[in-house]
Amino acid sequence: MNRRLLLKLVVAAFAALPLALPAAAAEKVTVFAAASLKNALDAANAAWQKETGNETAVSYAASSALAKQIEAAAPADLFISADLAWMDYVAEKKLIKDDTRSNLLGNRIVLVAPKDKASTVEIKEGFDLAGLVGDGKLAMGAVDSVPAGKYGKAALEKLGVWSSVEGKVAGAESVRAALALVSRGEAPYGIVYQTDAAADPGVAVVGTFPEDSHPPIIYPVAILSESRSAAAAAYLNFLKSDKAAPFFTEQGFTILK
Repeated sequence: MNRRLLLKLVVAAFAALPLALPAAAAEKVTVFAAASLKNALDAANAAWQKETGNETAVSYAASSALAKQIEAAAPADLFISADLAWMDYVAEKKLIKDDTRSNLLGNRIVLVAPKDKASTVEIKEGFDLAGLVGDGKLAMGAVDSVPAGKYGKAALEKLGVWSSVEGKVAGAESVRAALALVSRGEAPYGIVYQTDAAADPGVAVVGTFPEDSHPPIIYPVAILSESRSAAAAAYLNFLKSDKAAPFFTEQGFTILK
């Protein structure tokens, strides 16, 4: 076979191949999420990235801190709060796209103790929490700002024991920080979400607060007004889908639809 014929055959072979198109650039969604969501949301985000090729960048903190960062124009696409109040706060300042807001998840608050020192506590009106805590501290999220702390204070007030433990409270910057105090043995008891307790093998749930002792625990979600991510809406739809639900229910959240 002469060289000219061989060249023609090679050119024809390449011409028959489909043109290689450049891969679409991955989109990134920046998420501000309540600290208590970390384990479940990390798992959901890994699944979403595997399915779509898109990425998430998540900042976990107390909802109060995240709302203030959003107010200060921190760049983000999505906000998931651990209570309605902080979502209302950013909504009133026109910082979310109202038509994207919905209630995503529910939760419970529980009393935890270090796993090696745990014994069941009957949580009821007038129970002796102060006696249980003794000279130690009751770990909670800051009761004037962190949602878990606010729910916990409301429950203790309803049960008539807040005044007896108010001076023993170690207010933490987030619910996960409160959880860590108990897990490390620095506080004999703490009030956290049941999902946090499930995520830390160093603590055990010793009692669950009655649902009627505090406002319903609701996690709302919304896309922020300044979002520029083309994938934000698709990501939000994924979080609300049946595909994502198991990642949340396995951690103890309830799905709100």
